[in-house]
Formats: sequence, C-alpha cells, structure tokens
Amino acid sequence: MANYTPVAQNESLGDTLLADETFANDRDKSDAKSHHLEKDRLGKHHLVSPLVAIKHPSIMRQPTAVSNVDNATVAQSNNVPTGQQQGSVGPANNVGVIAGGGTKPNVTFKLSDEPDKVLSDVKNAGKKNSRRYRSRSLSASSTDSYSSASYTGSSSDEEEISPREKAQQTSKGMTDFCVRNINQAAYGRKEIDIAEQEMPGIMALRRRASEDRPLKGAKIVGCTHINAQTAVLIETLTELGAQVRWSACNIYSTQNEVAAALAEAGFSIFAWRGESEEDFWWCIDRCVTAENWQPNMILDDGGDATHLILKKYPAMFKMIKGIVEESVTGVHRLYQLSKTNKLTVPAMNVNDSVTKTKFDNLYSCKESIIDSLKRATDMMFGGKQVVVCGYGEVGKGCSQALKALGSVVYVTEIDPICALQACMDGFRVLKLSEVIRNVDLLITATGNKNVLTREYMDKMKSGAIVCNMGHSNTEIDVNSLRTPDLTWEKVRSQVDHVIWPDGKKIILLAEGRLVNLSCSSVSSFVVSITAATQALALIELFNAPSGRYKADVYLLPKKMDEYVASLHLPTFDAHLTELSDEQAKYMGLNKTGPFKPNYYRY
Repeated sequence: MANYTPVAQNESLGDTLLADETFANDRDKSDAKSHHLEKDRLGKHHLVSPLVAIKHPSIMRQPTAVSNVDNATVAQSNNVPTGQQQGSVGPANNVGVIAGGGTKPNVTFKLSDEPDKVLSDVKNAGKKNSRRYRSRSLSASSTDSYSSASYTGSSSDEEEISPREKAQQTSKGMTDFCVRNINQAAYGRKEIDIAEQEMPGIMALRRRASEDRPLKGAKIVGCTHINAQTAVLIETLTELGAQVRWSACNIYSTQNEVAAALAEAGFSIFAWRGESEEDFWWCIDRCVTAENWQPNMILDDGGDATHLILKKYPAMFKMIKGIVEESVTGVHRLYQLSKTNKLTVPAMNVNDSVTKTKFDNLYSCKESIIDSLKRATDMMFGGKQVVVCGYGEVGKGCSQALKALGSVVYVTEIDPICALQACMDGFRVLKLSEVIRNVDLLITATGNKNVLTREYMDKMKSGAIVCNMGHSNTEIDVNSLRTPDLTWEKVRSQVDHVIWPDGKKIILLAEGRLVNLSCSSVSSFVVSITAATQALALIELFNAPSGRYKADVYLLPKKMDEYVASLHLPTFDAHLTELSDEQAKYMGLNKTGPFKPNYYRY
C-alpha cells in the first residue's frame, strides 16, 4: 500500500504545496492550485491509485540537472512536513542536462511506497554515477564543439567496434577502404562543399590545370590530416590526372564523415578518428600495398609514410619519383636521411616555403590555438600565465593571439635570434624551470622531443592546462604520465585529467598530439594556400626532366611560391602594381617575377 494520509478537511492542500513553486503569473498559480485541490478531492474519495499520474500545469521551474525525463515522480508522505514539495526521479531516467529552461515542463506526480528512498533520490538527482566525467550541459552544441569541427557530431572516437572488423561497402559496391561509418558520407560531402567555397587558390588551380592533366600517370600515397580541406586537395589531384590512396598522419584529427564521403566517391581511404598505434601503421601499410598498385609519389605530413616504405619496402622506395613533405618533423627526418645517404629520391620541402611558413604556421595557428582551447576547456584567457615553448612561426602566432586576449605570455627558446625577436615583440624569455610553478597554460611548439618532461609536470600547479601545437607527439612526455601512481580521468573527447596522489590535476589535451586539429579545425582559406603549394610541388617533381633534381631535399622554387600567393589575391580584390621596363632593368628583375632572391627573408 502507498504511504498516504489524506489531508484534514479544514486544511487546504492547494495552499500548502504552493510554497515552494515558482510561477510566471497569477494564472499559473491559480492553475496549479486547482490541480492540487482536484488531486486532493479525488484522493479522499479513493479515486486516485498510488500509481496513477496527474499532469501538473504551468510550473516554470524544472528539477535541477534532470532532462529527457517524461515523468518525474513526486511522492506524498506523512513523514514529510506539509508544505514541502517532494520529488523522486526514477533510476532508469536519471540523466543530467540543462536545468532552469524557460519553457513549461511536463511534470507528472505519483505516489510512492518508499518515502525514505524518495528523499534520497531528490538529494542525489542529477549526480553522475561515474567520477570520470565532469558535470556539464549535454546540449548538441557542446558535444559537437570538440569533435574536430564535426558538425554532425559523428567524429566520435567512442565507438566500440573497430572499423577493421566491419564489412562495409559503398553504394557502388567498392570495398577497398576502411572508415568509421560509410553511412556518414552525405554529411561529409556537405562539409567538403563548404570547404571548397573557402579555398579559392586550390579550386583555381583545379580549373586551370584540369585540361592539361599534369599528374596523369602519378600514383600518390598520401599521409596527411584527413578533413574537409584535405578532401578538396585529394579531389583536385585526381582532377589533374593522379591516382591516390590516403591515410591519416594523426590518430585524432580525422573527420569521420569526410573520410566516409571520400570513400563513397571512390577513393581508397584508410583512416578514422581515434585509431590505435597499431591501426595507424596498418592504415598506412594498406595505402602502400594494394593489388595492381605501385606508388611513384609520396605526399607526407610528418614523414611516417616515407619511413614505412623505406624500412619495410626498400625496393619500392627506390621506384619513387619524388616526396613532398609539409611538416617540420618530416623535413627534419628527410635531412637526416640525406646526410646519411639513405635518401635515394628527390624530396621537396614545402614546410619552409614562404606561403606555408607564413600563412599556415603563423596566421592559421594564431586563430586555431584560441579556437581549440575554447572548445576543449572553455577557459578565459585574460590574466592567465602562459608559457609558449618555441618562438618559430607557430610559436609567434600562438603568443601574439594569447597576448591580444590579455594573457601574460612567457617564451622559452634555444635560438638567440628567435629569443631576441620574442623580446622585441614584448615577451619575457625565460627558462622553463623559472616559471613552471606558476603556469596556467603551457603550449609546446618546437618540433623537438621531451620539451615538457615529468620533472616539470610534477612542479606544475593543479588545474594547469598542457597542450602541443608542434607536429610531433613527442614534445610532451606523455608516456611518463602512464604510471601506477597517477590516475587518468577522461573529461570529454580529447580532454583528460591526470591526477597526482595528492589530488593535484593537470589537464592534458589530445594526449599531447596536435591540439588545433584534434580539438577544433583550421581555416579553409589557409589550407588552400598549403594545398596549392603541395599540388604544385607534386607537379614539379613528377614532370621534372631527368637530372633536374638529385637525391636531396629542395625548397619550392620562388616562382611557384609567388604563383600560389597570386591565386589567392582575387579573393581580396587586390590589384598588383606592375614594374615598368625601366624599373625592372634597374632592379635586375623579370617583370613577371620572381621578385625576391632565394635568400630573402620575408
């Protein structure tokens, strides 16, 4: 039987239960009072079963941290003082969400057989069962905001089944791919369409060169970030005549829906967000080895595809006509191979081209660092103590952006020239050991290894945020944090708490991998500049006559750098001034360029 005692005849249940309710107007209060009186009348005549719900009208306040619940149960008990509203949330529907919305909820009241349990349920309503997730609004915008610009929310790495274990095929029956979910292709295609509108340079190159098909016969193995912008590059290369197979250079930066869209379009794509290390190398290997496939070009971002082919397939490596590398880490590896005479093919260093260095590294990182930190941590930058390790182009962009938002920025550097630049730009240059105890945010941007070690992290204060903007995932010594004495808690996608025995927490983003592509995205316009540079480098190496390039590392010709820039000027309605014949002769220049010598520093 329900624990229910009817209210005395001279006591108004309607008045007693209205004390703890909030109403928008007198009409709402009147409706609520009528509801209680009707419920009391039926109850006294035993017309209401303890399990029959009566809908409550017009109450404006929602139960805190409860949503997606159609029926909240409120028990009436003689153990609870009259005038106190009672509520019970069913355990099956104990789901946390935004509280205090402006719309009128559909709240239902029930009688309960367990008044003590009711009070316990009300007290604990909205609390998480697991301490691995911190409380926050579960709105669609918040869950999507940190999924690497996945507007559909589909770039989740929480899927249990590995794509390698799934049998998938496209609408045309193709199976030579491995992505998270091929059914997401329609969403990915929309994102690619949006990216094309913001990538004028690579689209202009596609239109101008598609008839000539300068890459006809090229078989390109690609290992880069796979997102909507890269998809535009991939489709451009095929328009220019190339055949491609593609994998991801970062286990967290892939947009699953874009990978699905590319696979649906007939491309052999092997990538998904949240790959394991084993998956990562398996995907690259699948791109390299295929039936009736012999790659002759490599487009790399970090040197992983180059490394795998060289170590595992040395005979195949000797057949490569050229390598195009776009990251500082990959370029460093190429120079090491060249010094040890292990580089047997020509390679193009596009990372140090002017357009890549200035626009991708500087201007893009200046915006994307703020975007990624906001999405991942919701932090306020004003007044925060920030250390940026490295004052190259990436470090410059990060430092300037954070300084503009009111952060106190310190810089660490090994190069006296870069250190002097930082000083002249208004930044204090210190050793990391001198400032580590007071840091609120630390960003690595060096391309080196073990920049932030366990020794430094032991000294950091609780709540400090650590992330990496360099390409390599070795800048932060994450492996030193995977020890029995430290506890890892997943806060959200790409955000982890690393907890010390004394309770101190450090917030680690993307497990030390590239934070802007793991936690947000980059500007399509800037990627257009990089993509056009990569495409031109591939065209140059593939079509170069024998003997033009030896087995060494080359910079992109200055003329091509200027051409890439010119492709993007119409977007700004910019009009270049032309040299007169006399001026060109005086400067010793060709009227059409190049306008600067190779040693010029922009």
